[in-house]
Amino acid sequence: MIPLKTFVSERRAANLLTQVRWRDGVYCPRCRAESQIRYGSYRVFQRYLCKNCDRTFNDQTGTVFEHSAVELRKWFLAVYTYIRFNTSLRQLDVEIDVSYKTVYRRVQRFLRALDAPRPQLEGPVEIDELYVKAGLKGRERDGRSRSRGLSTCGRGSYEQDKLPVFILADRGTGDRYVIPAKAADESTIRLLLANRKEESVAVYTDGFRAYEPLGEDDAFDREYVVHGDGEYADGDVHVNTCESHRSLARSWLSPHRGVCKDKLTPYLRAFQLRRRVYRKPGKEALKTILETTL
Repeated sequence: MIPLKTFVSERRAANLLTQVRWRDGVYCPRCRAESQIRYGSYRVFQRYLCKNCDRTFNDQTGTVFEHSAVELRKWFLAVYTYIRFNTSLRQLDVEIDVSYKTVYRRVQRFLRALDAPRPQLEGPVEIDELYVKAGLKGRERDGRSRSRGLSTCGRGSYEQDKLPVFILADRGTGDRYVIPAKAADESTIRLLLANRKEESVAVYTDGFRAYEPLGEDDAFDREYVVHGDGEYADGDVHVNTCESHRSLARSWLSPHRGVCKDKLTPYLRAFQLRRRVYRKPGKEALKTILETTL
């Protein structure tokens, strides 16, 4: 259920921020000291005085919501609908009655604050890749417009404006990871599979030749299917989970009508956050969204 009461009351939004921000206790954002006293208020937010560095701060200080004249409840609505429903920034501009540039800057700040995924693979692990056409959007001063990506088919790299994005599905834990890379090569694949709980792990791939060296390494038990030969599953050997997740990732990127390749990583981190809160009730989902950036 959507937490409507939080979105219509600035006081409720401030209380939720306090609850999530100081879940492990109040501390000074500047010197990290835990010795502070209440020191009045700033709008609807509690203000504190640090007894260690003698500086004041409030519940918004050091968060992605600080230094904004826009009500906190509107930013909560913006990040909630963006993650939960993949609402475009143009639509958020209309829904919260804030200019597009302001919404864009604040959402970009929110995306940059998202944590990078930390795979801890248990196995067996499926791994597959997709390629996203993403050039450099906009243009430099007094320069020509930059390319938004090539229209060529097949695989590519960062330099070719067709970024590889690896999808890892850990069957042991049920976790899914979507990680962009500079190129789809052996060294990148080994780096993605490096964080594993066991010395050796079963890996299921397709017939892409960059995965072939895994079969010669004792650290991996590689089995694969060859899609070019019409082979998509051989018992437990398949990458169908990755392919399903790949279609969801493409659907996530579609409403944004082209993502700059330098900003693709935070957009995909937002996609992973959306999958985390997919089946959570509204208020719990909003808390999870806020906890990732506070």
